[in-house]
Amino acid sequence: MRDAERRTQLLDRLRARGHASVDELAEGMGVTSSTIRRDLRRLELDGRLLRTYGGAALPERQGAASADEDPALDAKRRIAIAAAGLVNDGETIGISSGTTALEFAHQLTDRRLTVITNALDVAGVLLDRPGIELIVLGGVVRAGMHSTLGHLTELATRELRADTLYMGIGAISLDHGLMNDSVPEILTDRALRRMARTCTVLADASKFEHVAPGYVFGLDEVNTMVTDDHVSPQVLAGLKALGIRTLVAGESAVETHEREGATAGRR
Repeated sequence: MRDAERRTQLLDRLRARGHASVDELAEGMGVTSSTIRRDLRRLELDGRLLRTYGGAALPERQGAASADEDPALDAKRRIAIAAAGLVNDGETIGISSGTTALEFAHQLTDRRLTVITNALDVAGVLLDRPGIELIVLGGVVRAGMHSTLGHLTELATRELRADTLYMGIGAISLDHGLMNDSVPEILTDRALRRMARTCTVLADASKFEHVAPGYVFGLDEVNTMVTDDHVSPQVLAGLKALGIRTLVAGESAVETHEREGATAGRR
């Protein structure tokens, strides 16, 4: 089990219980107390938990209120874990903005990668990680989303290349392709896509078969889709018919089920 995967499971246990001791976490996860203490130190530095005497608890903002604010949060975490399994050390990847993309970044903190991003939150997660060469795209900061966009961001992408872009998206339709609520962000998303050889979209089931005002690009530009197991069979069949490799992150674990019928290298 990778360090990032174990830390995600540790956080899930804290979300379920609110607080846990080092010994309880070590016994429940089948690892040593020293391993748990190292994980707790790392997660505390990331601002993802609070150390307490003999254990840890989640900050109030990461407890039950977070699930209320975003009911798809658990699905996004499972998607992030599944997507991280696609990344090979030594690659250059792009990461877009968005909550699922941010969860994905949390799974990469112990990896050896070059990461290009226009998301300041993603950059904050990966900043000063020993194995991460971090390239942050400049530009105008979009309020609320903590991402850069506009002419300067698009110019920077012309000078850079990535193996794969991992991107979140606001809405997906089998007929209309990828869409976003933010019209000003469209050109930046397209520039990120042109920068990368392939594109992997991270989208929970709630994003499918909805329409948003800003058309980004068609599904013919998508190589891989990572979603959760609440997506409908009709959507999965539609993605397969389009030749898109689809991974479904299940409820119970990090396991994913690869849907047949696609070439990973399709452009």
